[in-house]
Amino acid sequence: MLGRELLFALIGTGATCLATVLGAAMVFFFKKDMSPKMQKIFLGFAAGVMIAASVWSLLIPAMEAAREQGHNELLPVGIGFASGALFLLLLDRLLPHQHIGSDEPEGLPSHLKKPTMLVLAVTLHNIPEGMAVGLAFAAAAMNETAALAGAVALAIGMALQNFPEGAAVSLPLRSSGAGKRRAFLCGALSGVVEPVFGILAVLVAGTVQGIMPWVLSFAAGAMIYVVVEELIPEAHLGEHSHAGTASVIVGFLVMMLLDVALG
Repeated sequence: MLGRELLFALIGTGATCLATVLGAAMVFFFKKDMSPKMQKIFLGFAAGVMIAASVWSLLIPAMEAAREQGHNELLPVGIGFASGALFLLLLDRLLPHQHIGSDEPEGLPSHLKKPTMLVLAVTLHNIPEGMAVGLAFAAAAMNETAALAGAVALAIGMALQNFPEGAAVSLPLRSSGAGKRRAFLCGALSGVVEPVFGILAVLVAGTVQGIMPWVLSFAAGAMIYVVVEELIPEAHLGEHSHAGTASVIVGFLVMMLLDVALG
């Protein structure tokens, strides 16, 4: 049965990874980088999608799974959520990376080049996304129609924000002098981490009995950390932004409606 769950997880995370690849391919069609306003809009939309996905696609199913197992939902959901946030905090402190539009690298000191640092920054965003989509499709592999619809809704939401995310890596690299192929490859590679961590999350959840509520909450905590630590500040770029705020609301609304309508 675990083989079926892994296959479903691979299909789901493969689709969201493909959206990143397609977004990175925009480097072959556009010569200029995104405007600051467009970056705010895309980052805000991604933040809204991830907040809604954390609630409807991860935390609520985690609570339901805990109740079905006969456990109080507060312990696995609370500890799992906090653990996910701490995990991303640790990665943020250790993994060398540099955010788009920033001149200061973060993480441990390294001699990595800027393109590699940009890819690693987006990789941090994609780790919890991959876990979330992988776990959702693994649950759908248990022949639950509602679970499949919810997993598809989550994948659509993640794909909608992964497309501009791929372009947000490749286009700045092209503007800074990198070749089109290299810029595309860097943008595409930033999405590969989603299938990797999606499969790992399913393997962990499938080998330890009753751990699904913990893993779902873990992914939610990691996603909220990304939103608060990086996406919302970058969407506002240090100033009040009506475009950034509106895009967060739109992203939340789109993901919520997708999950309610399909899930």
